[in-house]
Amino acid sequence: MQENRETATGVIYALLAYGLWGFSPIYFKAIDHVGALDVLGHRVVWSVVLLVVLLGLRGRLREILPLLRDFARMRWLLVSAAIISVNWGIYIYAVQSGRILEASLGYYINPLVSILLGLLFLRETLRRWQLVAVLLATAGTLNLVLGQGAVPWLSLALAFSFGFYGLVRKSAPVAPLVGLFVETLLVLPVALVFLFWIEQQGQGSFGNVDAFTDLMLIAAGLVTALPLLWFTNAAKRLRLSTLGMFQYLAPTVQLVLAVGFYGEHFSATHAVAFALIWLALAVYTADALRVQRAHRRGAGGME
Repeated sequence: MQENRETATGVIYALLAYGLWGFSPIYFKAIDHVGALDVLGHRVVWSVVLLVVLLGLRGRLREILPLLRDFARMRWLLVSAAIISVNWGIYIYAVQSGRILEASLGYYINPLVSILLGLLFLRETLRRWQLVAVLLATAGTLNLVLGQGAVPWLSLALAFSFGFYGLVRKSAPVAPLVGLFVETLLVLPVALVFLFWIEQQGQGSFGNVDAFTDLMLIAAGLVTALPLLWFTNAAKRLRLSTLGMFQYLAPTVQLVLAVGFYGEHFSATHAVAFALIWLALAVYTADALRVQRAHRRGAGGME
């Protein structure tokens, strides 16, 4: 009974996390009168502020100093900080420039990009159905290239930047909230210098537009930290395969918002590309579930 309650709670946290990630374009659209780099700078600043509060309330600030002294992990976190900042900036630009559909595509293909990066950099081997999934996703991307006459750079940049972020974080295993705090802390000086500079140029938005804009920029910390907090709570209560099923919720919500609410064009070329990528994800998920079931049976046999 307790296990069922924990699972139900985990599902609620997963829905909250991926739901907020999915609906985040509404937030970034609401402040599209603020430059993407300006928003990114405030996202870093207010994330640091909120994460200090969250870590303090959880009694985990003591974990920060030993990590800052750990050069082996810090050098990797410096790289991951740069990568996630690029990812955030591209995503903000995508939403503000009316390219949510491309952002959605990027996060659909991200799990398959992660498989590819594992093959190239971690010497992981591809199972047969994983190879099929990667080939299907590649076919979907090539269909976009041929149909539109252009490479979907924005989608690929989001997918590969987030994929490389996960790859780098594997080299510096740190708890998600603590890791995110240190990453944003590392980028904080750059963000503060940039915000000060644009303020001196008369181009800063904070305190210069209206109270709504100021509050929305401060809320960037919530938009960044809350879904991660919910995600970590979900991860504690759900199996990895169950949690993995929720990762497609965010790009699906983004897709619906892009086409249904913001009027982005969804062509026949898009339909074919997304169909191939959805098929790839179905193959990938089915294979992952099959392998997990086999491992459980094997573990049961050992007992």
